[in-house]
Amino acid sequence: MGTFVGLLRSINVGGRNRVPMTDLRALVSSLGFDDVATYLQSGNVVFTGSGSTTAVAGAIEERIASELGLEVPVIVRSKRQLEAIVGSPPFADLDVDPKTRHVTFLAARPQPPAVEGLEALADRFGADQFVVRGSEVFLHCPGGYGVTKLSNTYLERRLGVTATTRNWRSVTALAEMAGIAVD
Repeated sequence: MGTFVGLLRSINVGGRNRVPMTDLRALVSSLGFDDVATYLQSGNVVFTGSGSTTAVAGAIEERIASELGLEVPVIVRSKRQLEAIVGSPPFADLDVDPKTRHVTFLAARPQPPAVEGLEALADRFGADQFVVRGSEVFLHCPGGYGVTKLSNTYLERRLGVTATTRNWRSVTALAEMAGIAVD
C-alpha cells in the first residue's frame, strides 16, 4: 500500500467540468482506494492503495469519463515523488513570498529537445523564472501567476505533455495530507 496524490486538470473552473469533491471522493473510493480526502474545490485528492502512478491516473480518468461523462486529465504522484518535490525545491533559498511559487506537474517527462527549447527562451519571461526537473516545472512568478507567460497552457504547448499547476501552498498542504513533514 502506498499513498498517492491525484491532481485533476481543469475542473471546477468557471462553468465547465464541475466535479463536486464529494463525488470525487466517492469515485476514487469506488476504485478500491482507501483513506480518500480532497483538498479545496479544484481537483486535489489524497488516498492510499496500490498500483503504479500511471495505472492509478488512468483508472481515475476512465471512471470520471464513464460516470461523469468528462474527459479530465489526471496526474498522480506517489508520496515518495511528492517528498522529493517539497524536499528540495528550487527558489527555496530566495527570500520570496510563497505566493509567487508554483509547481506545474507534467503527465510525463518531456523530451530533452523540448526542455532545451524552453530553457533557450528563459530571458523572455522578465522576472519570472522556471526550473524543469524531471516531470515538474518549478515556477517563481514575482508578479503573480495570473500574469505570467509561463501559464499551464504555454508549458503544455512548449513541452508537449499534459500539465496542471498548483501554487506552493496547495503543494505543501497536499504533502502534509500525505504524511510528509514540510518545513
